[in-house]
This record gives sequence, structure tokens and C-alpha cells, in this order.
Amino acid sequence: MPQSRPTEDRQPYRDPALPVEERVADLVSRMTLEEKLNQLVGMWIYVSGAEERVAPHQEDFADDTPPWDEMIENGLGQLTRVFGSAPIEPAKGAAALSRLQREITGSSRFGIPAVAHEECLAGFTAWGATAYPVPLSWGASFDPDLVREMAASIGADMRSVGVHQGLAPVLDVVRDLRWGRVEETIGEDPYLVGAVGSAYVTGLESSGIVATLKHFAGYSASRAGRNLAPVSMGPREFADVVLPPFEMALRLGGARSVMHSYTDVDGMPSAADEALLTDLLRGELGFTGTVVADYFGVSFLHKLHGVADGPGAAGAAALRAGVDVELPNARCYVEPLAHLVRSGEVGEALVDRALHRVLNQKVELGLLDPDWSPEAAQPRELDPARNRDLARRLAEESVVLVANDGTLPVREPGRVALVGPLADDPFALLGCYSFPAHIGVSYPDWPNGIELPTFRDEIARIATHVDHVKGCDLPEGGADFDAARAAAADADLCVAVVGDRAGLFGRGTSGEGCDAADLRLPGDQEELVEQLLETGTPVVLVVSSGRPYALARFADRVAAVVQVFFPGEAGAAALADVLTGEVNPSGRLPVSIPATPGGNPGTYLTAPLGAASEVSSLDPTALFPFGHGLSYTTFAYSDLVINAGEVATDGSVDISCSVINTGDRDGDEVVQLYLRDPVAQVARPVRQLTGFTRVSVPAGESRTVSFHLHADRTAYTGARGKRVVDPGVIEVHVGGDSAHARLSGEFRLVGEVREVGPDRVLDTPATVTP
Repeated sequence: MPQSRPTEDRQPYRDPALPVEERVADLVSRMTLEEKLNQLVGMWIYVSGAEERVAPHQEDFADDTPPWDEMIENGLGQLTRVFGSAPIEPAKGAAALSRLQREITGSSRFGIPAVAHEECLAGFTAWGATAYPVPLSWGASFDPDLVREMAASIGADMRSVGVHQGLAPVLDVVRDLRWGRVEETIGEDPYLVGAVGSAYVTGLESSGIVATLKHFAGYSASRAGRNLAPVSMGPREFADVVLPPFEMALRLGGARSVMHSYTDVDGMPSAADEALLTDLLRGELGFTGTVVADYFGVSFLHKLHGVADGPGAAGAAALRAGVDVELPNARCYVEPLAHLVRSGEVGEALVDRALHRVLNQKVELGLLDPDWSPEAAQPRELDPARNRDLARRLAEESVVLVANDGTLPVREPGRVALVGPLADDPFALLGCYSFPAHIGVSYPDWPNGIELPTFRDEIARIATHVDHVKGCDLPEGGADFDAARAAAADADLCVAVVGDRAGLFGRGTSGEGCDAADLRLPGDQEELVEQLLETGTPVVLVVSSGRPYALARFADRVAAVVQVFFPGEAGAAALADVLTGEVNPSGRLPVSIPATPGGNPGTYLTAPLGAASEVSSLDPTALFPFGHGLSYTTFAYSDLVINAGEVATDGSVDISCSVINTGDRDGDEVVQLYLRDPVAQVARPVRQLTGFTRVSVPAGESRTVSFHLHADRTAYTGARGKRVVDPGVIEVHVGGDSAHARLSGEFRLVGEVREVGPDRVLDTPATVTP
């Protein structure tokens, strides 16, 4: 228990009956400058002993960590990654966190606990915690409800061990598929990212965990797909593509924290951008929570961006812009900033502004209540059966059957040649923020902490005989094409598992700092596939990756293509069940699969000049478009009904159709609603996702799907830089992907041009009836 403070416990700031702002104002009035600044920083006590980087330039700042005892004399704002920095058993981690909190509250004058934060992008990044599918798989599921359920489970696990804040979700919209962090994103469409990301936020916040939206904003559009590279983007693309997912997650999800981006947009680093973090985020969007720094992001204003001449100037720039908390350590916000405040160069009012936000959140979390105790955590198993079941369901829904000549499903696999560098590698299932891949690789003497059956393990479960040959190494190294050819030639079916191995800062082919020069399969994998195809044995190509790869070289020669995006600990079982038909595939592509490896960046969301044309020799048309995915049954669409021919620019319209399962087995279809504004003030996308829903349809039956579309959902940033709804024809396209409309129609918006703001309607509700 924290040391007894009978006098302090009677102070107004300790009284839960008082309004939050009154409690906070009372506490702020009592604090010294040093005590205030210490609430605006984190402490990463494990950074110096880390064997591998998990944050950019981590080694450059490891020695800057102040001594623990000295640091906590004036209190502490946040504790950085007690669980996510080294392997530690959950009960021991909870005990360690409790001990640190006791030391913080016992050493400082006001006894204010720290907010403990952790990563939780693919599950709680802690040893022994469930490794869920990565966000790109969430997008492939097109199932916000299931993602919400997963996030609530992740949050409950974090709360059970004393964690308060989760650094997720990533709401960056994919703009360049070469970027290493594509695996951390949800997809290339802002509405998909916003809908699924908001569901994650709702689930995490429902468990009491503060969700942190990242990276605000524009990070994924870095030039040439290089991590931390500058962003060249106009204000219209920023407003209409980059910003909407954050708006949705704030308004619809209720996120209480935002993390700034590392990059600079048009030369302005996000961490120093007052127009972004204060005028836009707080002024226009009404955000009242905390803005936290991406790790070392404040220091980067000095070290990388060159917009500050030292730590103090960097701290002043970030504080002025609206960054409330410096993470992961105190480098710019304590001594250097204190000197500038005392000299009069930085007003203490800026410190107080950030402090009020930080303390408001601590009050909301109950950290200033008299009965708060660090012993309240109740550690529990972090990978129980209910979690594993949830991970498997999400993995099953995210498997995308991209192409199939009828070979799949294989009801009774006979002799199977299982080939590829990822076929028997448990890390083929994991993204770079799953604990075993993120931290565990640096501790080879520690077990993974969870069961990670490989594709080989699960294929062996369903086949009578499996002959496994690696074929080649990843990313490069030895290759044994002869053995791979021999195994394939002697088999009834060849399953080739290719793709990525996630890592950090060049230690993988996908992940943070693992950017790609082009979209060829890494290493010798393309040549391996060619060798297998020459045998004449049917080849099922399984791509397990963090980004899509160009497949036109052999897409018309393989028997089937199955895409999974780092599907987590249950991913191999989910794939095996899809191959045999035990599970009917229902995943859809959250990112387009390109035909050729060059010609990037490019996504489906493009104006007409971005499409194929006779005036360029390059054809950017995707091999398989956004939203594409096959099933073992078939679906027909009919009876498109648009209930109004004319709709006021502030009105709404209902759009419905019938979806019929015309096959012989039950299946799920993802019905997608796309709009096009053919004549607008500025060039608009050829087609843009505006609504979707996953619908289960029994064999031979039909379902009616209805979308309620408000005119706000047609809004865009017009010629004068204002977001508008303007009159004119709106084309309606309904179908199973972005390139092929099953049903088309139109309605006309009528009335005056109407400006809309952040309070506009952001979603398109869908209902399903028999």
C-alpha cells in the first residue's frame, strides 16, 4: 500500500464527490514546477538493458535515462512498458508494476500513481498473452463486431495486471504498399479503417483501457514507402483520406488519447505542428484527452527534423504544439523545459494546460481516489481458451481465397508436398508487434509463452502424408530447389507457403523499418514458385505476409491463391480448415494485390487520371482489387432499390438489395456499397467505399441488405478548401469488390451547396433481414 497521507486524503483533489476539473485545479495550485513537469513524462526503466531496438534510435537515448530514485521524488506521469520490454510472467509483472507504483506514490509529495501503458496492436504485447491476427487481418475480416469483441478481451487482460493505457489502434490509411508498417494498418480505404478501428477503440475503452490513436497524421504516406520519410501531400488528400478514420474513432469510438506521427507533412513535423495538434485536433474535432509523443518523437525535433537546437527547444516546440506527455522517457520536458520556463522563454501556462489534461485522465481512471491501491490488479491467465477461440474465429474470417480453379477445397488430401521458407516457421504467423516477434526473438532461451502450431503442424493434421521441404531461406541465403521440385513432383498436391517474416528495423521483410524496394516476393521465393510450377503438380500458393505482393507472374498457373495477413497463433489451424472446406472462406482484401512489382504507390482510391489510360505505357490496374474474395459457394445480387430519386443535400436515402446464396453450402458474403460523384468541384475517386456489412446466407436462401445513407457521406473537400455536400448525380454501385458492380443505380442531390464539419454523419448503418 502507498504510505499513509491522512492530511492529503482530506484535500479537495482527493474527493471523488467533487467535479473532475475542481479536483484537478486544486491539485495544480499546490504543485511546484518540477512536480508539474514530472507528470508530463514517462519512464522506461528497461531501455538501457534492451538487446535489440524496439523504437527508432533507441540506442541513442538509452544513456539519457535519469536515475529512478531521483526521477520519482517529484512524481511521474507514465510508466513505459513494464510488460512489453522483456519476458516476464504475468503474476511477476503485476507484482513488479505494483512495487514501482508503491515507490512512486511513496516517494513523492502528493502520491500520484503513474499511468502504465503498453502496446496492444496484435494483442497485449506481453509474454504469455494471446497473439491475435494483425490489423490488416482485421480489415480482411470486414467484421467490426468481432474486432470489438477482441479488443474488449485484450483490454480486460491488460486491466487485470494493472495497465491503464494501450497504444493502439493504428489508423493510418495505406498509401504505399512498400511501407514496412502496412501490416499494422487496417487497409487502403478510409471508411474500412475508420469503421474497424472505431470498433477496436470501443472494445478497448469498454474495458477501462485508454485507447491511443496513432499515428496522427499522414505517416503512411511517407515518400517512397520509407519509414519516417517526409510526406508530400496536399490538404485535400489529408482531409478526405487521412483524417476520417481519426474523426470516426474519436466521435464513434470515444478514444481518450492520440499519439502524434513521426513524420513531417510538407516540411512540418507533426510533433511541432500547432495547427494539427491544437487548432485541428482540439479546436475543430473537439478532442479533450491527452496527446502523447511517439517514442523519442520530441527529441527527434532536434535530432532528426532540425527544427530545434537542443532538447529544451524541442520540448518547448512540442508543448506549444499540444503534445502533453513526452514518451518513453524524460529528456526534453523536465530539466531543459524547466530552465526555459524559469527564464521566461516558455510560459508556465503551457505546462499547466498539458498538466490539466493529464490529471483529468488520472482522475477519470480513479488514480487520485483515496481508496486507490496498486494491489488492486488481479492477474489472470493471458492466453485462456476463450482468447484462443476468439483469435481463431478472427483468423478464419480473415483468410482470403483470392483465386481457385476448383482444386479447393481438398476434401481428403493425399500426399502433400509442403514447401516454402514459412511452412514450418511459427513466426510466419506473427506481426512485428506480437510479443514473440517483437521482444521474444531477443531472448532465445525463453519459450514463446504460447502455443504456436505452424502451417506444417496443421497441414499434417488434415493430410495423410506430408513431405516438407523448405526450398529456400528468407530473406535470403541457401536454396534447395532440387529437393523442392522432387517433393512436388512426387505429390498429389503442392502447398507453397511464401511471404514475409516480420521484424523491426531491418530484421525482417515486413514490419516497422522493414520497407520494400518493390513488391516482388522477398528473396528467392518467386524462383521457388516457378520451380514448383514446372513439375505439373497442382500448386496452392499460400501468401502469409504483412503486405500484398505482385502475383501476375504466376497467378494464372497456380491452382489457387490464398492470402493471409499474419493471422496470429490460431492462423495455421484456420488456414488448414479453409483448405479442406471445414471453414468456408469469407475474407476480403483490405488492400489491392498488384499485378506488377513496380509502379507504386497506388491504391484503388484514385481519380480517373490514376487509372489505366492510352497516354501512359504503365497500367496500374490491380490484379485483384480491394474488397475481392472468393467463397466455396456463389452469391447473386438482385432487386436494387433506391427509395428516392432526389435527396436534399441535408437528407438521406435508403439503398437495398437482395443477396442470394446460389450454391450448395452456407456462406458469408461481404456486401459493399460504393459511390461515385461523376461531376464535382474537384477530381473525385472513380469509386469509393461508403458502406459494408457481412451477411451470413444459408444455401439456397436470400437476405435483404439495406444501407441508410445520409447526404453527409457524399461530402468532400471542395475547390475552396471547405468540406461540402453539393447537388448533382451520385452513382450507386453495390457488389463484392471495388472493381465489379453487381448492381448500379443513381440518385440526385438537390438544394444548395452545404458546408459540413466534424459533426457530420460519419457512418452508413446497414441492416440485414430475411
